[in-house]
Amino acid sequence: MSSVPAARAWAHGLLAVRLAPPALDDVLLLLSEVITNAVTHSDSGRTAGGRVTVHLTHDPGAVHVEVTDDGSATSTPAVHVPDADSDGGRGLWLVDLLATAWGSSRHDDEAGRSVWFQVPG
Repeated sequence: MSSVPAARAWAHGLLAVRLAPPALDDVLLLLSEVITNAVTHSDSGRTAGGRVTVHLTHDPGAVHVEVTDDGSATSTPAVHVPDADSDGGRGLWLVDLLATAWGSSRHDDEAGRSVWFQVPG
């Protein structure tokens, strides 16, 4: 899944001079989780030519990240409390725990869905 390290490197390059390490670490972790979910649970990772798009803004006091994927007819973003011995399932649980706000939306005008989060910064 090369999209996760590429997105992390891109975001790190944009934010490293603007954010202190704790906030930067949170943004990079949550970005990794949301992109992994997009590739794993949407048509972006299931169909040839699937895409994941990242929009990132940094305003005084907050970083806003939005990840858009190709959507899914079989799943929607939801927080699940992970089992202690589970290897996965912590993505949106971590987003819910670390972000000051987050949400998701389905795009009516085209196939696709977005998950967004905000982190103080």
